[in-house]
Amino acid sequence: MSPNHFSWELFKKTPIIGIVRNLSAEDVMRIFPIYRNAGLTTIEITLNTPGAEELIRFGLKQEKTGLNIGAGTVCTEQDLERALAAGAQFIVTPIINENVIKTCVEHGIPIFPGAFSPSEIYRAWSLGAPMVKVFPAASLGVNYIKEVKGPLNQVKLVPTGGVGLANMADFLKAGADGLGIGGQLFDSKLIKKKDDDSLKSHFEKFISQLKTAG
Repeated sequence: MSPNHFSWELFKKTPIIGIVRNLSAEDVMRIFPIYRNAGLTTIEITLNTPGAEELIRFGLKQEKTGLNIGAGTVCTEQDLERALAAGAQFIVTPIINENVIKTCVEHGIPIFPGAFSPSEIYRAWSLGAPMVKVFPAASLGVNYIKEVKGPLNQVKLVPTGGVGLANMADFLKAGADGLGIGGQLFDSKLIKKKDDDSLKSHFEKFISQLKTAG
């Protein structure tokens, strides 16, 4: 199990989960400090990214304070074992796997399972997930979050999929408790150009949008 604990204080300061998928190890290692220095606090490395476990270990070693580093695309108990062995501080799944959720809850590891319908969302929450990832969020639309929050106002929701600068404030105003953002946050052109200053400025735009929504 990870000796490092997920910091809710860090997450609440900047409630964005940046999703790293299929970036090179070299790029991710370079991005970690830029991400933190921009004011972002929580980063998810998907397990289908090459070298994901090594990247989680590297991130935890280099960024001992200031970043929550977790594993995403955890679908099976075997995936979970890999993620926890690497030291992941939180777990994100695209689906509901009861055993995976229960194992995380038993060990005090925050897990954000992916759910689509109100029944799935409530099921994930009732199994002990502290937040539920609503996926794919943009396909459902901003109003979906508002409508689900009506009867399920106690459930914390993290819309993910198609969330970016243009709609993130709307999702937050609709009641989202956090946002999962992938490709729109990790701009492939800026990363490819190794333009670190522009990448930091790009990250800071997301922080500004958070303040706008607040």
